[in-house]
Amino acid sequence: MVQNPSPALQKWFSEDPPAFGRELREKLFYFDPEYIPLNHGSYGGTPKPVQEYFDEVDKRIEANTDLFMRIDLAPLLADVRERAANFLGIETDECYLVTNASLGLNTIMRNFVWNAEDVIVTTSVTYGSIQKTAEYIRDTPPNPKVSVMQLIFPTTHAEIIAKFRAHIECLVKARTSFAQNWGLRKKCNVKTAGKGKIVAIIDSIVSTPGMLMPWKEMVEICGEYGVWSVVDGAHSIGNEQGINLCEALPDFWVSNAHKWLTSKKSCAIMYVPQRNHHMFRTAIPTSSVYPSGSLKATYDWNGTIDWANYMAVNAALDMREWLGGEEKIWEYCHGLAVDGTRRLAEILGTQLLDKTENLEFTTMMCEVGLPISSSVPGTSEVDVAFKRKMLVERKAFISNYYHNGKFWARCSAQIYNDVGPYLPLPPPSILASLPLPGTSTDTEIRCRWKTLKKLDGSSSKFVRRLTRNSVARIRRERGRRRT
Repeated sequence: MVQNPSPALQKWFSEDPPAFGRELREKLFYFDPEYIPLNHGSYGGTPKPVQEYFDEVDKRIEANTDLFMRIDLAPLLADVRERAANFLGIETDECYLVTNASLGLNTIMRNFVWNAEDVIVTTSVTYGSIQKTAEYIRDTPPNPKVSVMQLIFPTTHAEIIAKFRAHIECLVKARTSFAQNWGLRKKCNVKTAGKGKIVAIIDSIVSTPGMLMPWKEMVEICGEYGVWSVVDGAHSIGNEQGINLCEALPDFWVSNAHKWLTSKKSCAIMYVPQRNHHMFRTAIPTSSVYPSGSLKATYDWNGTIDWANYMAVNAALDMREWLGGEEKIWEYCHGLAVDGTRRLAEILGTQLLDKTENLEFTTMMCEVGLPISSSVPGTSEVDVAFKRKMLVERKAFISNYYHNGKFWARCSAQIYNDVGPYLPLPPPSILASLPLPGTSTDTEIRCRWKTLKKLDGSSSKFVRRLTRNSVARIRRERGRRRT
């Protein structure tokens, strides 16, 4: 039971929570009734209780801004940090709030004192703006190096761990005095040997493909070799089980709270362990207390923002407790991601990208192939055409991308989804989104759909519900074509 909820939350928590799926969507979210949201991973979605709590705090700020900023803010911020820290298994003075994960990671990377001998390690699937951050640092004097580890899916956690260890080991050998060997340095993509530091940017969950990485094992490898570990956990909090930062012990970690934790956009949680406070010279922007030597003082105030975004983290945590807790949410969303995308792959005649027996890469996101020929180029024009078709004409969206010579869709499962939308989606939406040479036709996929319906005797109620939805959509499509 939620203890002492604010007035904005009392009216919600005094009732039993709605069932996950359509009932919860209609009661707790603001979605357009015609829209099929399967892309929670990109921007999240703010529930009504969280939004109303945000509004309550915002009105409090505007009622007496000076009182809030000068007196009320500090204890409220401390309370949010304490709750977020408890959620992650860390100390309050190791937990700080920033506007988004990209800002947090940029702040961390720009607090290192760089030398020409230093190396930043990324992968070929590092998030775009974070890869560009590494390249910007490389292009800025004293010009440290960037070493990119190639990562191609499908693969396994064991293969990634082995590859990462070999990559780090190669870099460590190349920087030491006994390895003044050009061949080794060239192999490791490092042109300068020396005793510079190595900083590895590690995804906990890759953006695209949306795969859970063996990041804890990668952090452990960093520790073995004296490498700094900076974890991009943008998709982690609320989406990954058992984060336990006090056990994983990365050097830095950042995660968006407005994504899977369903807090208000935008807010991220940044973990800076006590052992690394000394190297954190400034926030971005720099606080008026610089150089205070206190990370808390730095982040208590470094410019005017809408602090209600940060306060809403408490409301999100309260709501998740009211709904049944993290384990219940995980079981529902993970199961939905797996079941829904497996069905979707059957209909589309494709397959999942996670081919491991125990689905070790899958969280609440799952990757399914799109029925588009490999002869179609993965260009920005194709990407824009797909997105426009889905959003403007079909009122549905999944994150699509090109990887390893194929087109894929990243499907997000959230507490407001149910399995139904995963299956009605392809016939009217995906299959017609890209009328390109080599793309599976409408007829081909409808045939697979009908075959699947006939073969599926194990879940007749499920199939009947989906069939009704699918037939209704097909009829609407035919009606549009006639007019």
